[in-house]
Amino acid sequence: MPVQVFGTKKSADTRKALRFFAERRIQVHFVDLAERAMAKGELQRFAQKFGVAALVDRESRRFAELGLRAASYSEARWFDLLLDEPFLLVQPLVRNQHKLTLGAAEAEWGAWAQAGIA
Repeated sequence: MPVQVFGTKKSADTRKALRFFAERRIQVHFVDLAERAMAKGELQRFAQKFGVAALVDRESRRFAELGLRAASYSEARWFDLLLDEPFLLVQPLVRNQHKLTLGAAEAEWGAWAQAGIA
């Protein structure tokens, strides 16, 4: 099964992840969140591991555009908002079977590559 990378082409960290795996000839399935939203179950998998708050990119342009700086939502509301607004997600979200990473996690990706799991 290939490594799945969720992100946008405009994200520097997403491009870094795609380049990292391409340089190591690891098969990647890229899901561009600008074209297709993340499935609820897939997002839930990341939320269970990292928590919903960790998935929110508070430095993103979209976060500021929506005026969320002072927002005080429940986890369920943040989750629904992330489903509707994928540009609020920290990018990239990477999945290798049951292993997940959030953001640029080159050390973990390298461990996957060395273990030959990816």
